[in-house]
Amino acid sequence: MTPLDLWLSRSIPMCLLLHSLVLMAICFPSASMCPKGCACQRADYSLHGLNVTCSLSRLREIPPDLPPDTVLLQLDRNHIQAVPDRAFQGLRMLRRLNLSHNAVETLGEGAFLGLEASLEELDLSHNRITSVHKDAFARLKARVLVEDNPWHCDCALQQALGGMAHNHEAAARVHCRSSELRDQEGRPFLAVDADLCNLARRTTDYAMLVTMFGWFAMVISYVVYYVRQNQEDARRHLEYLKSLPSKPKKPDEPEDISTVV
Repeated sequence: MTPLDLWLSRSIPMCLLLHSLVLMAICFPSASMCPKGCACQRADYSLHGLNVTCSLSRLREIPPDLPPDTVLLQLDRNHIQAVPDRAFQGLRMLRRLNLSHNAVETLGEGAFLGLEASLEELDLSHNRITSVHKDAFARLKARVLVEDNPWHCDCALQQALGGMAHNHEAAARVHCRSSELRDQEGRPFLAVDADLCNLARRTTDYAMLVTMFGWFAMVISYVVYYVRQNQEDARRHLEYLKSLPSKPKKPDEPEDISTVV
């Protein structure tokens, strides 16, 4: 066997092995990249993206170490109670986010910050959401699923739904568990034909008016009390002066002019 044949017999298997390792590295993410309790695999439609599945993992918070190339994130059926601001800021390739069947109660202004350009679908159904910040969905272009939540219909929710890209579809799935208007409780949000923001402002104006009237009434009451108290003190002082014995006159004291006359 010539030296060339010997070199080729050894180099070709090594090249094939190296090629296989490169393909495995591309197609299968490293275990160290995947959060604990989750499963990660390459997306069918993208060799540069990951499907991260954390369903039924008894998570109580959103994992902080999510791979930056995640395109699909399944966080459904856990015990997540809050979505912190900027929780997904590093996931600039994320297209679908499933947070359904959790215990989320409220959403802040920056809950989905960083997902404005990429996110296509956001599932928040079957949670405990009662209120959201008015700008929670303002810059999202995604389709948002919000049904089966105990919504409190107020000005902030009206503004949040109005700022959605698919606002009519989302609003059609919202039912008011409670509302600023008592007659709207238990009814679909689209049945609320009042401007809840103006209602809130009117309520605030009424509250300020009642507060100002209360302070004015307190001031008037204090002035009346003060005047009456002074009058009472003056009357008692006068009665005290009248009750004092008069000073006796001296024998050689000249009579008053009025007496002589």
